[in-house]
Amino acid sequence: MENGKLKIILSGGGTGGHIYPSVAVAETLRSELGEGVELLFVGAEGKMEMEKLPALGYRVVGLPVAGLQRRFDLRNFALPFKVAESIRRARRTIRDFGADAVAGFGGYASAPVLWAAQRMGIPTLIQEQNSYAGMTNKILSRRAERICVAYEGMERFFPADRILFTGNPLRGDFGKAAPRAEAAAHFGLQADRPTLLVVGGSLGTRTLNEAMKRHIDRFGNGSEVQVIWQTGKYYEKEMAAFMAERRYPNIWSGAFIDRMDYAYAAADAVVSRSGACTVSELALAGKAVLFVPSPNVAEDHQTKNARALADRDAALLIPDAEAVEKAIPEALALVADRPRREALERNIRRMATPDAARTVASEIIKLARKR
Repeated sequence: MENGKLKIILSGGGTGGHIYPSVAVAETLRSELGEGVELLFVGAEGKMEMEKLPALGYRVVGLPVAGLQRRFDLRNFALPFKVAESIRRARRTIRDFGADAVAGFGGYASAPVLWAAQRMGIPTLIQEQNSYAGMTNKILSRRAERICVAYEGMERFFPADRILFTGNPLRGDFGKAAPRAEAAAHFGLQADRPTLLVVGGSLGTRTLNEAMKRHIDRFGNGSEVQVIWQTGKYYEKEMAAFMAERRYPNIWSGAFIDRMDYAYAAADAVVSRSGACTVSELALAGKAVLFVPSPNVAEDHQTKNARALADRDAALLIPDAEAVEKAIPEALALVADRPRREALERNIRRMATPDAARTVASEIIKLARKR
């Protein structure tokens, strides 16, 4: 602590699912402490955090760390050298900044900065977003003072006496529903008609886009059901060309949804991937959801996230391999089944954690002040 100011390092990146929880906590720390805190982010060179964080007004330092390629790749031979250099730079960054605490939210850079901090005697906190912890966090948890988790039963991965159930920190107030009429109008839709939201993340999801293409004629003339279809950046041109041949006034499609609160408020049911932050948003919004987990993630954690809800009758789950054929028909059946939707909504709301960012920030402050 320097001149009464807490100095805190936050590290999370590679995907929005790691970046935005760390930003939600950073915003809370600034709100709680004002000029009494100085924040520094540590990310991985070339990853999205190096662009996103400065755009949000945060200082970020990049490390050369990279992940192991799953297939044979010459880049794997350079990995040990990048890790060693990243740990060296992390130690220097921690020392030069004078950190009082370090919090890791996942992503390539979290490992070296937490590893270095732990060996320098700096208190560390891990925020694990998923229901199945990765190997890196399991190793780092041995020396972490606090592990904040979003799912019950995480004692099988982490020391039980250091676990705190917090939920996943989110930016925005998804627990406060926007007026449905206002939300529907944002997408050029009608508020009194049943609405399905199909969303695959900012980059998009091939499976969900193919599912919509396969069943698009179900939403043709005469259909009562409206659709909000987020196609994703990767598929923007392809899907725009596909929809150009179909003039369905009850379908809004676009690469990006700028108001997810409106999308949730307008929707009666949702078809979605099951990344950790998406699951947390849907729980706060209290939506009936059919999850199609991505199979292309470490430890198949999206399936485990979705299964944690499906086992509690808080969501439906369809494997990716079956989704092109089954996801849209099952989602339409859910839209038409009001009692089923209401049961799923009740159960998923029970899993919501609206104060996650404040709780995690409070734990970081406690650690920093102990030093």
